[in-house]
Amino acid sequence: MNTQSDFMGSHHLAIIKWLTFMMFMMFAMTTDAVGVIIPEVMKQFHLSMTAAGLMHYAPMVAIALAGISLGFLADKIGRKPTIIIGLALFAANSYLFLVGNKFGFFLSLLVISGVAIGVFKTAALALIGDISKSTTEHTSTMNAVEGFFGVGAIIGPFIVTYLLKTGVAWKWLYVVAGTLCIMLIIIALLVEYPKTKKTTEDPINLKGTLSMTKDPYAMGFSLAAFLYVAVECSIYVWMPTLIAGYKGSAVFIATYALSIFFILRAGGRFLGAWLMAHFNWALVLSIFSLLIFLCFLGSVVGGINFAVVLLPLSGLFMSVIYPTINSKGISCFPKAKHGSVAGIILFFTAAGAALGPLLMGAVSDAFGHNAKYGFVLATVFSALLLSGILANLFLNPTKRRLQTLDQSEY
Repeated sequence: MNTQSDFMGSHHLAIIKWLTFMMFMMFAMTTDAVGVIIPEVMKQFHLSMTAAGLMHYAPMVAIALAGISLGFLADKIGRKPTIIIGLALFAANSYLFLVGNKFGFFLSLLVISGVAIGVFKTAALALIGDISKSTTEHTSTMNAVEGFFGVGAIIGPFIVTYLLKTGVAWKWLYVVAGTLCIMLIIIALLVEYPKTKKTTEDPINLKGTLSMTKDPYAMGFSLAAFLYVAVECSIYVWMPTLIAGYKGSAVFIATYALSIFFILRAGGRFLGAWLMAHFNWALVLSIFSLLIFLCFLGSVVGGINFAVVLLPLSGLFMSVIYPTINSKGISCFPKAKHGSVAGIILFFTAAGAALGPLLMGAVSDAFGHNAKYGFVLATVFSALLLSGILANLFLNPTKRRLQTLDQSEY
């Protein structure tokens, strides 16, 4: 009987893990396809770049606010109910894209989708702790999960491009995502989730989440997430602008630079799942963050001829950074608080995604609308990220806490 019970337990855990993979892939299909949708929206509604850019900034702000204000739901009512609520809201909202045809309407739907993502993503991130047997496995699984996010970031723009080529409106992407979402809800309803034991008497509410921002571990990893995402977003928001006038010998790379970046980032995250299971995570982060900094520095100093190669290549080195920062930040807290801390890190993640490109655009405009100066700022962000990661390597502030939680939580 024990063998049968163990089999059923492992069977459910395998389904839950794949369900989590698919959730991340599904919402990445929409969030990372915005760069392809924006030019179409600009033509359709005769918008400026600033106005059309709201399609990127607005849902990021919504994700950020939902993450920090609703992240505690995963700890309070459970992972499964929170995931289903978030997915149901996302699915219903996705089908509404077919109803209207005004920019303001679409923007409102994107804000609602951001709220839905903030709800089910924090629950999914908390769930990873429940299905992991150690903090090391947690980090490895997180890299695999983000690898599927990377796959979704490739699929989404491809679907939009295909739809446009066949004369179908871009908004049908959301119908595809909504249909996939319904399938995920059905699977989630049928699967038994592991129970999270409450190991803290702290209040599980918004006030409790906000009090966690005073914790140096929560804030340290959150700031690292902010800096990383600001660097990453510089690639898919502003790299096409930077290399638009390139006419050198690497025209093929320039043409598919963004696709190359996404492919290297996705593939690198699956590699990262293996790296984090076998090597010191702090050392791996230090080496890869140094390589990111050198790619950005080389792009700024060497000019467009270097940037066209180095910036897409940086995707390979970026691959392990965010999943590991996210994992270790969450792992520094008991499982009963994983939803709340995931929400805090998600807030800073989305803030970096919104503010990073915005500041780069402002700096570029201030220096004659030259995207190069925006990438000077991105290089500064990468230098700050490297400094923090190196400090973590040499000071190793998380060692004792992770060891203690490995014994008490896993």
